[in-house]
Formats: sequence, structure tokens, C-alpha cells
Amino acid sequence: MPVSGQRLVYENGDWEVDLARHELRARGVPVPIAGRAFEIIEILVQSAGELVTKGDLMDRVWPGAIVEENTIQVHMSAIRKALGHDRGMLQTAFGRGYRLLGDWTVRHQTNAVDQADLIGMVPSRDPPFITNLPLAASDLIGRTPTVRHLQELLSAYRVVTLTGPGGIGKTVLALEVARGLSQTFRGDIWFVELVSLLQPRLVPSAVAGVLGLKLGGDEVSPESLARAIGGRKLLLVLDNCEHVIDVAAAVAEAVVHMCPHASVLATSREVLRIEGEYVYRVPPLDVPSEQQEEPKLVLEHSAVQLFMARTRAQHFNFSPTGDDLAAVASICRHLDGIPLAIEFAAARAAALGLPEIASRLNDRFGLLTGGRRTALPRHQTLRAALDWSYELLPQSERWLLRRLAIFPSGFTLDAAIGVMKDTSNAASAVVENMANLVAKSLVTLDGTTTPERWRLLETVRAYALEKLAESGEAQQTARYHAEFFRDLVTMSSRNVQTRAAAENWARCLRETDNVRVALDWAFSSGGDAALGADLTAGYVPVWMQQSLLGECRARVDTALAALDRGAGYDRGTEMMLRAALGMSLTYTRGPVNEARLTWERVFELATDLGDTEYRLQALYGLWLQDILVCEYRAAAKFAQEFQDVAGRDAAATDIPTADRMMALTLHYLGDQAAARVCADRSLSGSVRADRHVDITHYGIDQRVGALVLLSRVLWLQGFPDQAVQAAKASVDEAVTLDHGNSICLAVADGASIIAIMTGNAVDAKHFATMLRQYADKHVLGVWRTYAHALQGRLLMQDGAVSDGAALLKSALDDLHDTPFDIRFQLYLVWLAEVQGAAGNIVEALGAIDEALTRAERMDERWYFPELLRIRGELLLRSDAVGSAAASSECFAQSLDVARNQGALSWELRTTISFIRSRQDKTAAAELRVMLKSVLARFSEGFGTADLIAARRLLTELEA
Repeated sequence: MPVSGQRLVYENGDWEVDLARHELRARGVPVPIAGRAFEIIEILVQSAGELVTKGDLMDRVWPGAIVEENTIQVHMSAIRKALGHDRGMLQTAFGRGYRLLGDWTVRHQTNAVDQADLIGMVPSRDPPFITNLPLAASDLIGRTPTVRHLQELLSAYRVVTLTGPGGIGKTVLALEVARGLSQTFRGDIWFVELVSLLQPRLVPSAVAGVLGLKLGGDEVSPESLARAIGGRKLLLVLDNCEHVIDVAAAVAEAVVHMCPHASVLATSREVLRIEGEYVYRVPPLDVPSEQQEEPKLVLEHSAVQLFMARTRAQHFNFSPTGDDLAAVASICRHLDGIPLAIEFAAARAAALGLPEIASRLNDRFGLLTGGRRTALPRHQTLRAALDWSYELLPQSERWLLRRLAIFPSGFTLDAAIGVMKDTSNAASAVVENMANLVAKSLVTLDGTTTPERWRLLETVRAYALEKLAESGEAQQTARYHAEFFRDLVTMSSRNVQTRAAAENWARCLRETDNVRVALDWAFSSGGDAALGADLTAGYVPVWMQQSLLGECRARVDTALAALDRGAGYDRGTEMMLRAALGMSLTYTRGPVNEARLTWERVFELATDLGDTEYRLQALYGLWLQDILVCEYRAAAKFAQEFQDVAGRDAAATDIPTADRMMALTLHYLGDQAAARVCADRSLSGSVRADRHVDITHYGIDQRVGALVLLSRVLWLQGFPDQAVQAAKASVDEAVTLDHGNSICLAVADGASIIAIMTGNAVDAKHFATMLRQYADKHVLGVWRTYAHALQGRLLMQDGAVSDGAALLKSALDDLHDTPFDIRFQLYLVWLAEVQGAAGNIVEALGAIDEALTRAERMDERWYFPELLRIRGELLLRSDAVGSAAASSECFAQSLDVARNQGALSWELRTTISFIRSRQDKTAAAELRVMLKSVLARFSEGFGTADLIAARRLLTELEA
């Protein structure tokens, strides 16, 4: 221990730790570091080379307090930052503690002047302490964790800057942090408002005046101010530094370097950029998502809480529920969770009502005015808050900010450069200006995507759009914006569909909102329709991948209408647009005649242009049209032609699609053995490295489609367990691909059908819900109709016969309006089954007879045995003359067709129905042999409904 008049200085190379002065020095120059962080260094240097546990640090630095793990991490981060290039001296023993490396030697110093200095520098441990902090006028809402975090930061860093856009609440937050420290800081806390200063050079004098320092000379410098502060223990809160940023930064830097017991908390829309500064970007208040509807959860968001509190202050019985609460959530979202904007909106809501505010947010700068009379002028209207920031910008940064407003959903650096290409700014200058706008809190990092993407808060964007319109640059900027995204999505006009390189694909998926804005401009009166057509054609793969088929159809319609008006683009672009139209029509409106004509035109263009890729797409589209209207013989011809073209002119990865097309056709025609061969071959064939290409070409993933078909064939052939596995695998693969249309196919035509066939009501209900959600989400009318039918069947099965029948009939009515018939027969069967169970035999027979007539006419054979079986059961329950004989004939026909198809599951069902229909029990032995013969051919699925029923019946026969 040092004797009187001495102080301990630990030395290691360029570094010194002065325990008496509470200084960390590098090469003799003080390094800014706050009190608790210095206490940790003091402990570590005295135990240099030894492990100091986390528990020991907590006990010695925060005796008796409960300290969170991240608190120590904050201070360790501050120490590493202070050590700079030598941060490796602080070693972490994972989960245990820390060790300070190096050969630290002790030097005793005796210096009378130093000793005298120390007497003045070491702060008194006795209050009172002096502060000029104003009292809080109201509670600070939604910032409690932030306040605690900032207080910890101030114990680790000696200069902390709160930054963020105007109205984010920097000043209010800084004051709350300072008030919270007033009982533990044990020093003076001074609040210095800089907003009224017109001359930056007056900053040191303003600080000196608040501190009561009497400094001589004509002009006070940052250094003379720091010398006057000396060893005083104080926290200096410098508020609103942005318009005097250079001098404010100089003052802060001088104070932390020359005043060992002083710390600085600054608020500024632009960071100070000084050594030792910790920058804290104040986030907006949290807002409910658009999907958040539960009132209790909506009220948990701090933006909503602020809106409610400020509105109730002027309208005490304000208590919104239902749609009004949803309106509050929407207002908070549109205002980006910015506290100042929310306070303005709350004041207007108290006077004008929620609906008026919600409907007029597009005019937010005219609406959100009338702040507190005593507020700063720039806080009395939303426009004034942004004017303040805008007017501080140099011309080049104003220019860039205006043009960035064209991006509705964020942008990358290359996109920002793209909209500035007519300016004198080189790319490097744009990068520099971007960095400055980020530092000034006018551009923010888009934390929802990759680190290379930025955005403007919606309020800032609305302001910048106004400035863009006033500048006369809006049209040119919109053109550059549209050209940039056209170039991004289009490698060339001829290979746009195959350009899905992985890095571009993910990028394009994020640009949907930007593309929408670009297309709106391109097809406007002042736009460029040819540019818009190229962009539309280029973006088709993305709409297909996102299952935005309704939007795709509408955008393509617009582009083709421009073509009809004579817009200048080539037949290749027309071909791509019409192919997209054909596919989107099929899945949104069904196989209307417009879709067939569209595919015929695509085939014509592809043939003329020698384009194999689009010939295949056209053949697939025409095949799908015939499949959907149950023209299976015609569909088989298109499937064969596709197979011929693919085998001769296309890549090997197109062959599995040809096999799937043929498999589905054969399945409906009743040839299940051949269908399974084709399905197995499709699944074992070559798979594209990028499966999104198949989705773009054919609207669904082909492997998912093959699994769906295989599940149906497996069930028919008597392999229920394998059918369930294949059906669920199709759903899993579709979900992994995150493609809505493929998910709907897997759920509707595979998983839900198999769940119903195997008698699994739980799975059937789960898949019905899943189908409805995805059909609604992606606005897929075809699948929505199926979801209604499926829900109707399940309701009737649960006893809600009238409600279920209404839904089923509604689905049938939807299909009567179009030739979309592929599932019509299935819906009729469901209706007949449940009506029969309810005793409505005449209506049920009418439905089943209609289904049989359609099946005969269209040669749809896969369900034919079941139609005959159900008709036989209904006839048994009717009063018609000769119904028993007719019933037996139906069962006989059903068994014959099922055996010819190799449809063991249909054969089992009909066998059960036939045996139960026999009144003559003397034939029990014969019937038992018949049932045993069918059951013996099953090797799995014994837990499914049909097999359980069959074994129960066999037990009855044996008894």
C-alpha cells in the first residue's frame, strides 16, 4: 500500500491505470471510461493474470444488488472499446469470469501538486448535490427497460449519445434517465438546452452559464470550460446538439478527456463522432402487427398505451373496443410508433373522433398539429419537427433524401445509387451522403431483413415525397426507380423465367412493394408502358412463388391492355405475359374459356419463336384445362405431346412433369396400376436445382403434385398407411417451399381426401382449417370453394346437417357458374352421403344419379365403384318397387369395376355393403369367406375406419 502522499499507478507497456486519479491512460493520454467500468479495471489489474469470477465482480462492484448478466457484459464491452487494438488483454473464461493479461508493474508516485489536486478532485461523499433537472410533467410510457439500460450504460461509458429522428422522445428519455440517477450518482446533474443557440461558438458559454462558472476572456473554448470543471463530479446533459454538432462534440470530448469525474449524456439527431462515445439509437414505441386482433394483446403495446393515456387526458371516458381499438392500432402503425406524432394524433382524436383521424392520415402534416403551447416551435406540428431536420441538411443530402422517398418498402445501396444516376454525384458520393443521413436519423436500418437494407420511417417518407414533388424531379426519379427494378428482375427479355439465381431470387422476393409502385407509375399517363410490360413479365416468377396469382392476373391484364393499345414491345414479352395470365386465370377463376384461348395463343407464339420452354408451358396449360373440365381423353393427348416434346427437345428435369401429367390422367380414367408406375417414375426422376422454376412454369411444385397423386393411388390400391405418409409428405414439402398454391393442392387433393377416406376426423378438420387459411391468404378462389365444400362435409358429419349442406350447395353453385368440374362429382357424393344419413333418400338419390351421369359422360372412372356402392345403399332404404334387385345390381357392378381397376379399398367397402344387405343369414359361411378373401389382401392400415369395420363385421359373421 502507498504511504501518505503517494498514489499507485499500474503500468503495462503503453497502458497505465492510475487508481487515485481514476484514470486509464494510453501512452500518457487519458482514455474516457466511466466509474463502474473503471472499478472493474481496478479489480482486474490488482489481480493481473488471475481469473476474477463473475460472482466476485458482482459482489465488489454492486454489493448487495441483484445484477443481470447483460449488465456485466455492457461494462466489459466498454472496457474492450477503451482498450481498442489491445482489447485482447481482457480475456474471457466462458461462463466463469475474466482475466487481465500482461505484466503489470506498480509505480509509486509522490507529488505535492498532485496531492493538492486530489483533495479538490475527489468528490465529497456527502450531499447535497446540485441539479437543474425539471420535474416530469407526466409519466414516461413504454420506456422503463430503456431507462434502466441507459443508466447502466452511463456507469460503463462516460459519454452516451441518444440519437433518433425528430419526435422519437430523446429529450424526455434523457431527462428520465438523469432523474433516475440523481439518487445514486452522488454528483451534480446539469441539463443544458442548446436548441435556442443560433451560433455554434456559443455552446461553451451556454454550458458555463448553466454550471455557474465565471470564465474570463472574450470567447469561452471547450478546453477552458473543461479546465474550469476540473475534478467536479457531474453528469452533463447536452440536449439538442444537431444544429451545433461540431462545437457540441468538441465540448463533450474535452470534458471526458480533461475531467475524470464528469460524464456526458447527449441528445442529437446526429451522432457526435468522438472517442469513447456510445451511440444509442432510440427506437420507436412498439406497435401491434396487422395480424394482432386480440384486444388484450393490442393494449400491451407501448404506442397504444401512449395514445390511450394522452387521449384520456382530454377525454376521460375514452375506452375504445372492437373496431375502434383496431383503428387505434392502425394509427399507431401508420405513425411508426413515434411518440410526438402519436401525441398529436391523440389530441386530435379527443376532439374529432377516431374515424376522422384514421381516414385522414394521408394528410398527416395538415392533421397533426396543435402541440402544447409551451412546446418548442418545432414540436408544435409534425411538419415543423421535420422541417428542422431537413433545413440542417446540405443540398446534396436533401437531394438524396427526396429521391429515397420513392421506395415504399426499403432499399439497398445500389438501388439508392440507381435513382441518383442523373446527378453529378458519383456512387462514392451517394454512399457518403447515405451514411450521413443514417447518422442524422433520417434513414434507418431495416432490421426486418438483411443488414444491407435501409428504409425511411413512413412519416419521414411522406415528408420527403412532398419535397420530391415540389422539386420537379418526381417523374425522372420514378423512371429511374422503375428501370432499376426492371434490370434487377430481367436478365434479358428471353431468359427471364430461368434466371433464378439464388442470390437474386431472395432479393426479388423482398421487392414486391417497390415493383408495385414502379408498375403504377409505368402504366400511368406520364409513365412508360413498354418499360412496365418488361417489368411485369420479369416479375411473374415472384408472384407465382408468393402465390399472388390474383395480383399477377391483374398486372398482366394491364400490361396486355397496353399491348393492345400499341405499346412498343416484342412478341416474346407478349408470350411471357400471356403464359402468366393463363396460369393465374386457372387458379383464381377456374378453367374459363379465356384461359384456353390464352394458352392457345402462347402455343402459337412459342411455336413461331421456336421456344421449347413456352411450348411446354402451353401444352401443360391446355392439359390442365382439359383435366379440370373432366375431358380426360383429350387431356391424355396433351400429356403425350408434352412427353414427346420434353423427351426430344427439353431438359431431363421436364420429364418428371410429363410423367406426373400422364399419371394424373390415368388415375381419373381408372387405370390405377399404370398411374402408379408414372407417379413413381416422376418422383424418381431428375429434380431441378431450383424448384422455383417449376412453380413459375406450372403454378405448382411438380414433386408435391406427384406425391399428392401417389397418395390417392396408394389408398385405392389398399395401402392406407403409405397413402397417409405420402399425403403428409406432400404437405411438408409444400410448406418447406413456402408456396401457397402448392400447399393448397397438397391439402385439398391429397391430405384432406386421405384423412376422409381413412376416417381420421381430427386430421380432416386440421387440413380443412389449413386450406381455408391459405386460400384466404392468397385469394385463391378455386381452393376457397373447395374449403367451403370440405367444411360443409365435416359439419354434416358432426351433426350440423343444415349448415353443412348449405356450404356444400354453395360450393356446387360456384362450380355451376364455370366449367370447373373436377371436384363437382366429389361434392355431389358428399352431399348424397350425408343426406342419406339424415333420411333424405330422394334428394340423396338425385345427387348420386347426377354424379353417375356426369361420370359416364366424362369417362371419370376413379370414383365410379364408390358411386355405385352408395347408390346401392340408398336404394335399400328407399320404398321404390324393385329397389332390392337394383341395389344388388349396383353392388355387383361396383365390385366388377373396382376389381378391374385394382382398387382394393373400393372393393372392401362394397363387399361390406353387400354383406350387410343380405337378409338370408344362412349364407353366412359364404359371406365370411368372401370378406376374408378381401381382407387377406391387405397388409397394412388395420387402424383405419374401413378395416376396423370389416373386422368387426367378420366377427359378427363368425358368431
